[in-house]
Amino acid sequence: MPDRPRVLPSTAALRAFEAAARHRSFTGAAVELGRTQGAVSHQIRELETRLGVPLFERQARGIALTESGRIYLPFVVESLDRLRAGNDALRPQTGDHVLTVSCSPNFASKWLVPRLGEFIAAHPDIDLRISATLHHVTFDGDGIDMAVRHGDGNWPNLNVTRLCQEKLFPVCSPHLTPSIGEIEYVHDLAEHVLIHDRDRSGWASWLKAIGAAVDEFDLGRGPVFSQTSLAIDAAVAGQGIALARSALVSLDLGANRLIRPVPEEVPAEFAYWIVCPIPNTNRPKVRRFRQWLLSQPHLGSE
Repeated sequence: MPDRPRVLPSTAALRAFEAAARHRSFTGAAVELGRTQGAVSHQIRELETRLGVPLFERQARGIALTESGRIYLPFVVESLDRLRAGNDALRPQTGDHVLTVSCSPNFASKWLVPRLGEFIAAHPDIDLRISATLHHVTFDGDGIDMAVRHGDGNWPNLNVTRLCQEKLFPVCSPHLTPSIGEIEYVHDLAEHVLIHDRDRSGWASWLKAIGAAVDEFDLGRGPVFSQTSLAIDAAVAGQGIALARSALVSLDLGANRLIRPVPEEVPAEFAYWIVCPIPNTNRPKVRRFRQWLLSQPHLGSE
């Protein structure tokens, strides 16, 4: 088959895809974008044709992303956020009230967004912009004021504050164990579907760290997701047992959407850090958001 021409999709089509993925509905996307449901559906069909893969599964009660759609979505979100940041950078500055924060899609969806209402209510004078990106921003003319990064904290020439240290442990839906039998010990996990994050190495490393017999586990089976947040959502949906980072599952554990089937845990290799250019360190809007982040309970470090 000849290569498809590398013609980029229209921004309108990408916006339609992103909105439909967020709403899980063509109708919801149409209302947000001020278009008809038919127009949104048509744009997404054209996008699927251009890419050569289905992005949504049409279901009786709505739509769901295919695996191709889940892989494509973070790139679309990042691209649209970059365009918005570029637009903002060209607008005349009217004051120091716009705060643009960069973070990963995983942190945005599983930790930050569910908590943001509190900050917005307490700081109505700050016009908050969240840019979810897969890459570490450079702060070099990209319009980003500060970021939450996952890593080792070694970023020279930036102000760096640790937000939380994480732990790794298995999680599953509380509705899963009655259907598959009680799990008392780590070796019981070998009888069940294990959900993988990005590749199949995570479980092997975790099992070795706690001294379990890795060869008892068939780590070649079970779904693999490109984003940690998707693996966690699959566990919430009862599709198996995921290996989770504590900060990203703190809300799901607190709401009993997830449980820890075994108590074993190991320290995560990396932590979350609040970073910003040194000249931004004491800007009021940056300082207020940093203080709010650090004040949040259930950061996964306790």
